[in-house]
Amino acid sequence: MTEKTSIYLDHNATTPVHIDLYKKISEVALQWGNPSSVHSHGRGPKQLIRIARKSLANFFSVHPLEIIFTSGGSEANNTAIFSVFENEWLKNKNYSAEFITTNIEHPSVSKAFDLIESYGAKVHRVPVNYDGVFDMDYYKSVLNENTKLVSVMYANNETGALLPINEVISLAKNVNAFVHCDAVQALGKVEINLKSLNVDYCSFSAHKVYSLKGSGALYIKTGVPLNSLIVGGAQERSRRAGTENTLAIASFGYALELIKDIKIKYDHQLNLRNLMEEQIIKNIQDCFVLSKTAERLPNTSNVVFDNIDGESLLMNLDLKGISVSTGAACSSGSSEPSPVLINMGLTRYQAQSSLRVSLGWSTTEAEVNLFVETLVAIVSRLRRLKQESAV
Repeated sequence: MTEKTSIYLDHNATTPVHIDLYKKISEVALQWGNPSSVHSHGRGPKQLIRIARKSLANFFSVHPLEIIFTSGGSEANNTAIFSVFENEWLKNKNYSAEFITTNIEHPSVSKAFDLIESYGAKVHRVPVNYDGVFDMDYYKSVLNENTKLVSVMYANNETGALLPINEVISLAKNVNAFVHCDAVQALGKVEINLKSLNVDYCSFSAHKVYSLKGSGALYIKTGVPLNSLIVGGAQERSRRAGTENTLAIASFGYALELIKDIKIKYDHQLNLRNLMEEQIIKNIQDCFVLSKTAERLPNTSNVVFDNIDGESLLMNLDLKGISVSTGAACSSGSSEPSPVLINMGLTRYQAQSSLRVSLGWSTTEAEVNLFVETLVAIVSRLRRLKQESAV
């Protein structure tokens, strides 16, 4: 590659704002009033939020009042988890209550359960195997009548592996446990129908679906426990205090209109991902794709390269104008390897030699081919330099 290009292959971290939203966003920005104000300047923003809430409700086949807008996926996850914990453990003093999650969750889930454990609550973390497959036998062994909440992600953000969420929910319902699903990475990549999913809580984030950052949503089934994580004003029917981010919320609602042809987007990304992985395996020795045999998101590929430092690989690709990741964006800057990959059974060395590539709706075959061509050259050069330095 003789000229620096610009190829973005880190869509699991965030997505660019869709071109179709720009005009709508500029129009929404003119509605700058406080949605809680009863005068004319507030009624416009209030209506925009109402329209967005209805858009999400229609998309997920639920009632509009079952949707709460948050600042993002992390707040939505925290709200769901602590609502059940506070209701069962703190309020009702049910100290026999148990909680189940997995050992590959997003930090906003895993650290929430770390805090719950610090109170003395029993938390079971279901493992996944080397291929990222959920250990159903372990899950069944720890699920019991004391289980009050099961929190399992829909799809892993680092490997793309899909979890058996339907079976997880069905079994949890047999013991009357509440179920929370972090579907942040699944939205916009696979079809989601909350009605048929029969989940109690489900978290989403706008910036993962080509919308603005700063807005998320939590689906809360009517009748399940809910405690406000942020207290103060009466916004969101007193369920989430704070002046609403009207611009981001309205943008989120508009963005869902872009997912109507999700099957076409799914097939496009899947074909490109398979092509990319085939070329990488064919042209680069001593590398392997994580969770390759597991059912995965169509856009996600995490590859481990022997004798290569993932950070060095990332920086060299960046110098060529190609953006990828070595793991979750929320862990960027940490010298520690990904806890998800370690918990899958990878060695520390392997986890630090991984590269996550996540395609987007607009990724082209030409971009994938150029990425692989550049990757092959960089891996070869880095390995050669390593050999020379060892002599």
